[in-house]
Amino acid sequence: MLLGSIRAIILFVVVVIGLRLMGKRQIGQLQPYELVIIIMLSAIAAVPMGNTGIPLVSGLFPILTLIVIQVVLSYVSLKSERARGIICGAPSVLIENGKIMEKELARQRYNINDLLEQLRSKDIPNISDIEFAILETSGQLSVILKSQKRPLVPADINLPTTYEGLPVTLIIDGHVFYENLAKINIEPEWVLAELKKFGINSFKEVLFASLDTEGKLFYQAKAK
Repeated sequence: MLLGSIRAIILFVVVVIGLRLMGKRQIGQLQPYELVIIIMLSAIAAVPMGNTGIPLVSGLFPILTLIVIQVVLSYVSLKSERARGIICGAPSVLIENGKIMEKELARQRYNINDLLEQLRSKDIPNISDIEFAILETSGQLSVILKSQKRPLVPADINLPTTYEGLPVTLIIDGHVFYENLAKINIEPEWVLAELKKFGINSFKEVLFASLDTEGKLFYQAKAK
Protein backbone atom coordinates (compact mmCIF):
# COMPACT_ATOMS: atom_id res chain seq x y z
CA MET A 1 0.00 0.00 0.00
CA LEU A 2 2.85 2.36 0.88
CA LEU A 3 4.56 1.62 -2.45
CA GLY A 4 1.35 2.36 -4.32
CA SER A 5 0.97 5.68 -2.51
CA ILE A 6 4.55 6.69 -3.29
CA ARG A 7 4.07 5.81 -6.97
CA ALA A 8 0.83 7.79 -7.07
CA ILE A 9 2.54 10.84 -5.56
CA ILE A 10 5.43 10.65 -8.05
CA LEU A 11 3.09 10.29 -11.03
CA PHE A 12 0.86 13.09 -9.74
CA VAL A 13 3.83 15.46 -9.41
CA VAL A 14 5.12 14.57 -12.89
CA VAL A 15 1.71 15.08 -14.53
CA VAL A 16 1.12 18.39 -12.71
CA ILE A 17 4.56 19.67 -13.75
CA GLY A 18 3.81 18.54 -17.28
CA LEU A 19 0.52 20.41 -17.37
CA ARG A 20 2.25 23.53 -16.02
CA LEU A 21 4.79 23.25 -18.84
CA MET A 22 1.90 23.03 -21.32
CA GLY A 23 0.80 26.50 -20.22
CA LYS A 24 -2.23 27.98 -18.50
CA ARG A 25 -5.31 27.12 -20.49
CA GLN A 26 -8.92 26.48 -19.59
CA ILE A 27 -10.38 23.23 -20.91
CA GLY A 28 -12.52 25.16 -23.40
CA GLN A 29 -9.41 26.93 -24.75
CA LEU A 30 -7.41 23.78 -25.48
CA GLN A 31 -6.51 22.94 -29.04
CA PRO A 32 -7.67 19.46 -30.15
CA TYR A 33 -4.15 18.00 -29.98
CA GLU A 34 -3.70 19.40 -26.46
CA LEU A 35 -6.94 17.79 -25.30
CA VAL A 36 -5.80 14.46 -26.78
CA ILE A 37 -2.47 14.73 -24.95
CA ILE A 38 -4.21 15.45 -21.61
CA ILE A 39 -6.52 12.44 -22.06
CA MET A 40 -3.55 10.23 -22.93
CA LEU A 41 -1.57 11.55 -19.94
CA SER A 42 -4.34 10.59 -17.53
CA ALA A 43 -4.71 7.15 -19.12
CA ILE A 44 -0.97 6.43 -19.10
CA ALA A 45 -0.53 7.63 -15.50
CA ALA A 46 -3.40 5.41 -14.31
CA VAL A 47 -1.73 2.18 -15.48
CA PRO A 48 1.44 2.15 -13.29
CA MET A 49 -0.49 3.84 -10.48
CA GLY A 50 -2.94 0.96 -10.22
CA ASN A 51 -0.52 -1.87 -10.96
CA THR A 52 2.64 -1.97 -8.84
CA GLY A 53 3.94 -4.82 -10.98
CA ILE A 54 4.62 -2.39 -13.81
CA PRO A 55 7.94 -0.50 -13.48
CA LEU A 56 7.38 3.16 -12.68
CA VAL A 57 9.69 4.22 -15.51
CA SER A 58 7.30 2.49 -17.94
CA GLY A 59 4.74 5.12 -17.02
CA LEU A 60 7.09 8.09 -16.65
CA PHE A 61 8.79 7.71 -20.03
CA PRO A 62 5.63 7.94 -22.19
CA ILE A 63 4.34 10.80 -20.01
CA LEU A 64 7.54 12.78 -20.55
CA THR A 65 7.40 11.92 -24.27
CA LEU A 66 3.88 13.35 -24.58
CA ILE A 67 4.93 16.50 -22.72
CA VAL A 68 7.88 17.00 -25.08
CA ILE A 69 5.58 16.47 -28.08
CA GLN A 70 3.16 19.11 -26.78
CA VAL A 71 5.93 21.64 -26.10
CA VAL A 72 7.49 21.08 -29.54
CA LEU A 73 4.15 21.37 -31.36
CA SER A 74 3.31 24.54 -29.43
CA TYR A 75 6.67 26.07 -30.31
CA VAL A 76 6.35 25.12 -33.98
CA SER A 77 2.81 26.51 -34.21
CA LEU A 78 4.01 29.69 -32.49
CA LYS A 79 6.79 30.25 -35.01
CA SER A 80 5.04 29.13 -38.20
CA GLU A 81 1.59 30.27 -39.30
CA ARG A 82 1.47 27.49 -41.89
CA ALA A 83 2.32 24.85 -39.30
CA ARG A 84 -0.29 26.31 -36.96
CA GLY A 85 -2.92 25.90 -39.65
CA ILE A 86 -1.98 22.24 -40.07
CA ILE A 87 -1.71 21.48 -36.34
CA CYS A 88 -4.58 23.57 -34.96
CA GLY A 89 -6.73 24.32 -37.98
CA ALA A 90 -8.17 27.72 -38.86
CA PRO A 91 -11.12 29.76 -37.53
CA SER A 92 -14.40 29.43 -39.47
CA VAL A 93 -16.84 32.26 -40.19
CA LEU A 94 -20.34 30.95 -39.45
CA ILE A 95 -22.20 34.27 -39.74
CA GLU A 96 -21.19 37.21 -41.92
CA ASN A 97 -23.11 40.50 -41.97
CA GLY A 98 -26.19 38.91 -40.44
CA LYS A 99 -26.18 35.97 -42.88
CA ILE A 100 -25.63 32.35 -41.88
CA MET A 101 -22.85 30.69 -43.88
CA GLU A 102 -24.68 27.47 -44.70
CA LYS A 103 -21.79 25.74 -46.48
CA GLU A 104 -19.40 26.48 -43.61
CA LEU A 105 -21.90 25.14 -41.07
CA ALA A 106 -22.14 21.92 -43.07
CA ARG A 107 -18.34 21.67 -43.40
CA GLN A 108 -17.92 22.06 -39.65
CA ARG A 109 -20.89 19.75 -38.93
CA TYR A 110 -22.32 22.54 -36.80
CA ASN A 111 -26.11 22.66 -36.89
CA ILE A 112 -28.22 25.80 -36.60
CA ASN A 113 -29.68 24.76 -33.23
CA ASP A 114 -26.16 24.60 -31.77
CA LEU A 115 -25.41 28.01 -33.26
CA LEU A 116 -28.58 29.57 -31.83
CA GLU A 117 -27.85 28.05 -28.41
CA GLN A 118 -24.36 29.53 -28.38
CA LEU A 119 -25.72 32.94 -29.38
CA ARG A 120 -28.41 32.86 -26.68
CA SER A 121 -25.75 32.05 -24.08
CA LYS A 122 -24.08 35.32 -25.13
CA ASP A 123 -27.41 37.22 -24.83
CA ILE A 124 -27.67 37.66 -28.60
CA PRO A 125 -31.06 36.35 -29.78
CA ASN A 126 -31.13 38.14 -33.15
CA ILE A 127 -28.82 36.93 -35.93
CA SER A 128 -29.39 40.13 -37.91
CA ASP A 129 -27.52 42.04 -35.16
CA ILE A 130 -24.32 40.11 -35.84
CA GLU A 131 -21.47 41.31 -38.05
CA PHE A 132 -19.38 38.16 -37.64
CA ALA A 133 -19.69 34.92 -35.69
CA ILE A 134 -16.43 33.00 -35.80
CA LEU A 135 -15.87 29.41 -34.65
CA GLU A 136 -12.37 29.46 -33.17
CA THR A 137 -9.92 26.58 -33.38
CA SER A 138 -10.58 25.83 -29.69
CA GLY A 139 -14.29 25.29 -30.46
CA GLN A 140 -15.44 28.53 -28.83
CA LEU A 141 -17.73 30.91 -30.69
CA SER A 142 -16.61 34.54 -30.96
CA VAL A 143 -19.30 37.08 -31.86
CA ILE A 144 -18.79 40.61 -33.19
CA LEU A 145 -21.95 42.73 -33.20
CA LYS A 146 -22.74 45.32 -35.83
CA SER A 147 -21.48 48.73 -34.78
CA GLN A 148 -24.98 50.12 -34.22
CA LYS A 149 -25.85 47.19 -31.98
CA ARG A 150 -22.83 47.30 -29.68
CA PRO A 151 -23.19 48.64 -26.12
CA LEU A 152 -22.35 52.30 -25.66
CA VAL A 153 -18.93 52.99 -24.11
CA PRO A 154 -17.56 56.28 -22.70
CA ALA A 155 -15.34 56.80 -25.76
CA ASP A 156 -18.41 56.90 -28.00
CA ILE A 157 -19.58 60.14 -26.34
CA ASN A 158 -16.10 61.49 -25.53
CA LEU A 159 -16.70 61.00 -21.81
CA PRO A 160 -13.44 61.15 -19.81
CA THR A 161 -12.80 58.36 -17.34
CA THR A 162 -10.35 57.89 -14.50
CA TYR A 163 -7.85 55.06 -14.18
CA GLU A 164 -9.22 52.15 -12.16
CA GLY A 165 -6.47 49.55 -12.06
CA LEU A 166 -6.61 46.50 -9.82
CA PRO A 167 -6.90 46.42 -6.02
CA VAL A 168 -3.78 45.20 -4.25
CA THR A 169 -4.23 42.23 -1.94
CA LEU A 170 -2.81 43.00 1.51
CA ILE A 171 -4.03 40.19 3.76
CA ILE A 172 -5.49 36.74 3.20
CA ASP A 173 -6.53 34.61 6.16
CA GLY A 174 -4.31 36.55 8.56
CA HIS A 175 -1.24 36.36 6.29
CA VAL A 176 0.23 39.73 5.33
CA PHE A 177 1.66 40.13 1.82
CA TYR A 178 4.62 42.32 2.68
CA GLU A 179 5.90 42.27 -0.93
CA ASN A 180 2.63 43.86 -2.07
CA LEU A 181 2.91 46.50 0.65
CA ALA A 182 6.43 47.31 -0.53
CA LYS A 183 5.24 47.72 -4.15
CA ILE A 184 2.78 50.45 -3.15
CA ASN A 185 5.07 51.99 -0.51
CA ILE A 186 2.80 51.30 2.45
CA GLU A 187 4.00 50.22 5.89
CA PRO A 188 2.29 47.37 7.80
CA GLU A 189 1.86 49.80 10.71
CA TRP A 190 -0.39 52.01 8.56
CA VAL A 191 -2.60 49.06 7.62
CA LEU A 192 -2.88 47.97 11.25
CA ALA A 193 -3.70 51.53 12.32
CA GLU A 194 -6.51 51.66 9.74
CA LEU A 195 -7.85 48.30 10.88
CA LYS A 196 -7.84 49.42 14.51
CA LYS A 197 -10.33 52.12 13.55
CA PHE A 198 -12.78 49.28 12.94
CA GLY A 199 -11.98 47.42 16.15
CA ILE A 200 -9.44 44.99 14.66
CA ASN A 201 -6.23 44.78 16.68
CA SER A 202 -4.35 42.04 14.84
CA PHE A 203 -3.74 40.90 11.30
CA LYS A 204 -4.72 37.40 12.43
CA GLU A 205 -8.29 38.63 12.82
CA VAL A 206 -8.57 39.56 9.13
CA LEU A 207 -9.93 37.15 6.52
CA PHE A 208 -9.22 39.45 3.59
CA ALA A 209 -8.00 42.99 3.03
CA SER A 210 -7.15 44.95 -0.11
CA LEU A 211 -6.38 48.52 -1.16
CA ASP A 212 -7.77 50.03 -4.38
CA THR A 213 -6.08 52.62 -6.59
CA GLU A 214 -7.96 55.43 -4.82
CA GLY A 215 -6.45 54.43 -1.48
CA LYS A 216 -9.64 52.91 -0.05
CA LEU A 217 -9.09 49.98 2.27
CA PHE A 218 -11.50 47.06 2.05
CA TYR A 219 -11.46 44.37 4.72
CA GLN A 220 -13.47 41.47 6.07
CA ALA A 221 -12.85 40.08 9.55
CA LYS A 222 -12.80 36.38 10.28
CA ALA A 223 -16.00 34.86 11.65
CA LYS A 224 -15.89 34.44 15.42
